Amino acid sequence: MYSFIADFILLLHFAFIVFVGGGEICVIVGFFRNWSWVRNFKFRIFHVCAIGFVVVQSWVNQVCPLTIWENALRNAAGEEKYSGTFIGHWVGQIVFYDVPQWIFVTAYSMFGALVILTWIWVRPRRINRKTSEDN
Repeated sequence: MYSFIADFILLLHFAFIVFVGGGEICVIVGFFRNWSWVRNFKFRIFHVCAIGFVVVQSWVNQVCPLTIWENALRNAAGEEKYSGTFIGHWVGQIVFYDVPQWIFVTAYSMFGALVILTWIWVRPRRINRKTSEDN
């Protein structure tokens, strides 16, 4: 059971990465293709907060809470890090890399700066809904 939950957390971690990276790509492409949803204020707030969390976490040299939780569950299941199931192994190969920490800090910081620049360039819009009293 622990292994199954650890795999689920790994998939959640992967989805988070796709949201942060894919979200930025969608905002840039959406600007040129005139996709209105890329200016959605809630989406953009979640997106900037997600990369902001990653950047701050890397600056203070903290391991991602999802990684800590996943590894604890794998340990409880008697597994080594990312051994076990197919999903755990292959998604782990995509998500985790073995490079010096400063590379991650630099990459996350640069990507965070890109997200902030995109926030300025492709401004999000708040939707003002009229209440029945305004009609």
